[in-house]
Amino acid sequence: MMAPRTRKPSGVVPWPLVLVEGGEKAGKSWCAAELSASEKVGRTYWIDWGEGAADEYGAIPGARYEVIDHDGTWPDIVGQVEEVRQVAAAEAAAGRPPVVLVIDSATAEWDQLKDIADQKARRRLAQKGKALPSGEEVKISIDLWNDVGARHRRLMTSLMTFPGIVIVTARGKDVAALDASGQPIQGRKDYKVEGHKNLAYDASAWVRLSRDSAPMVVGLRSVHSGVRPGVDRPVTAPNFTLEWLIFEVLKCVPGKAAPRRMATGGPERSAQEIADEALKPGTDPGRLRELAHEGDALGVAEDSVSDRQGNEGALRDLIAYLGTVRARQGPAEEIQHRRMHALWREAGDFEDRLDRLTYTSEILGRQITTSSELTGADAEQVIAALQRYIAQNTRPGERDTATTGASA
Repeated sequence: MMAPRTRKPSGVVPWPLVLVEGGEKAGKSWCAAELSASEKVGRTYWIDWGEGAADEYGAIPGARYEVIDHDGTWPDIVGQVEEVRQVAAAEAAAGRPPVVLVIDSATAEWDQLKDIADQKARRRLAQKGKALPSGEEVKISIDLWNDVGARHRRLMTSLMTFPGIVIVTARGKDVAALDASGQPIQGRKDYKVEGHKNLAYDASAWVRLSRDSAPMVVGLRSVHSGVRPGVDRPVTAPNFTLEWLIFEVLKCVPGKAAPRRMATGGPERSAQEIADEALKPGTDPGRLRELAHEGDALGVAEDSVSDRQGNEGALRDLIAYLGTVRARQGPAEEIQHRRMHALWREAGDFEDRLDRLTYTSEILGRQITTSSELTGADAEQVIAALQRYIAQNTRPGERDTATTGASA
């Protein structure tokens, strides 16, 4: 049985991903450009994704950001994000002010992914020789939605774990409220952030800008904000700036802040993929136990796998066999050392350490200078030899007494 892996919570404020959303011409891009003028931030990189404000806003007093030059394709934009991640990590490691990455906007990002799904659906129809009736929208299948959803998730994970500050803008507006059947509810409006449905969930801070009212801090993931969800109203901030939000409200301290730690689930592995890792020479007994748990959790422990040498059998049996072999090849385990120690005491003739090492060397046929040199197989051999030695040097009556005492 393996003990659970645990750690103490660090209490460190992570670098934020700030969502700035609102209606048209509400100042979303402006406040992002304004942040680049702050002395508290370092290099600022701007990805203009369907908004077109990056060049003009460079004239804002003090603004000092760099515009990412991309070709508009998904692979190029995501590749540029990864390049900025590397720069941000290097700047943080050197103790310099945090790098800022601006994504302007997430609305255009999700629109592009929807267009990709639409284009793939249309290509499928064309490959089947089918034509879409005039005025009718193509039906996008679940697998295509899953594909673009996975792309979005990979991008957001990269942004959420960014080693610096991320500002994401999005459009927001009032829309007609819908009932459970999807029909409009007369006289009622709902507010909608235009983008992927989980965009606001992924942000650590959510700000709404409007041309008609003061900026509003809709939500924060913070122990320092003092705003209780469901109890306190969203905070209006007439003098709002991103610098104030990040460094005064969130208490993000350069030099102490760290990227968010997120364990992201990859695709589930097949039984053979688990077996292939188990077969690698460097996979130790501890890792084999973890692979056995993985096989059980995925329900593939009884699936047939190959050992890549022409033999097949259940994954569970292969891992058990490898565990036995690797345990014998690897260092002796603590339970084996305890067993040997007990047998040395019981034998009674090996109180001196040198005597024990000499006898061990005779058993194994090679020089042993410390018990830490023993493998699992060595330990089993020594244990068996000690048991024989004790049996040969114990009188029958003593063995009976010892057995009776043990039974009692």
